[in-house]
Amino acid sequence: MQTNINSTDKKSLWSAVWGMALCAFVLIASEFMPVAFLTLMSNDLSITTGQAGQSISISGIFAFFTSLFLGSIIGNMNRKKAILLFVFFMLISGLIVTFAPNQTILLLGRAILGISVGGFWSMQTAVILKIVNEKEVPKALALMNGGNALATMLAAPLGSYLGGVIGWRGAFFIIVPFAIITFIWQYKALPNLPIQEKTSRKSNVFSAFKVLKKKIVSMGILAIIFLFMGQFALFSYIRPYLETVINVNYQQLTILLFTMGIAGLIGNMIVGNLLKRTLYLLLILFPFLMMVVALLFIFINHSFLNMLVLMFLWGFLGTSLPTVWWTWLSKTLIGDEVEAGGGLMVAVIQLAITIGAFFGGILYDILGFVATFLFSALILFLCSLMAYITRAEYRRSRLIEDLTL
Repeated sequence: MQTNINSTDKKSLWSAVWGMALCAFVLIASEFMPVAFLTLMSNDLSITTGQAGQSISISGIFAFFTSLFLGSIIGNMNRKKAILLFVFFMLISGLIVTFAPNQTILLLGRAILGISVGGFWSMQTAVILKIVNEKEVPKALALMNGGNALATMLAAPLGSYLGGVIGWRGAFFIIVPFAIITFIWQYKALPNLPIQEKTSRKSNVFSAFKVLKKKIVSMGILAIIFLFMGQFALFSYIRPYLETVINVNYQQLTILLFTMGIAGLIGNMIVGNLLKRTLYLLLILFPFLMMVVALLFIFINHSFLNMLVLMFLWGFLGTSLPTVWWTWLSKTLIGDEVEAGGGLMVAVIQLAITIGAFFGGILYDILGFVATFLFSALILFLCSLMAYITRAEYRRSRLIEDLTL
């Protein structure tokens, strides 16, 4: 799909992509930063650690519903204005959380952040398709996911450091100037993005589900569910595994987590180039390799060097795979379907992460890390299998198109 914005300077359009990557970084950092100082929050607000932890889950819940019903929420709004609206919500969330006097206000601020997360991530592929040429879409999506990878790498250690230096409120307040910068950047760099076809809000409510009528989409979405279930069933418990099973110290843990994050950045850069030549091979191969890594976590010798290699591979594969699936979405759907499909994809990702972490935690508590990691490996194998079936459906549909020409 070629962009219709031919009058806009190419350099300024890539400036918009960089601005969206910055927004992705700030959003992800905001979403997962509480992990670093739940104890500080609970002590300050006189609540339990579990109650403080609800500030993470509530953002995920609101992100889920926002992405699922995005079409109904923003309707026929100019997509540039919609992006700016979600960035503004991120700014407001930062202010509310910073000055929250109690748990209720804290959760309100985090709910608003969830709306921002769900709305922005649901729209990002559709917006990218409008502002860059078709051949540059994988590169742009890789850049976007690079912001995600960088935030994942820095959120916990940076949040922990800032929480100790300026307190958890000061750490959250840093989000505010970044949100202002992002808002101004997007206001200046994003071109005008009016919606082409007007639709009623009633028809928008179920637009996310309509794309599932395409067999290839329903298969691909199922593969995505398996991917994030399997990934977060293991990843959610990688720290206790490293601390209690591998017995790493704090310095070694920091090195391992940073290695995983750096690997994710490298993976995004490499995958952005690989996507110019292949798509379905990556969708099939990468989750299969993640399955192998999950098994190696169990059966390989638990030396620090082995863990370093496995963490690098896990970060490389797991962080770059979303870029591949977002590219698949951009090539599988057309027109307004991309935005509806993006909303559905964000919704199922949020749901899959929750389910994977939930069942992974139950297995970890009852049977130990081996059961959790085996569960992760099984689900990742199912992801690879569904990606293979999705490719078969793609080839079948292409064959039918060729026969009807």
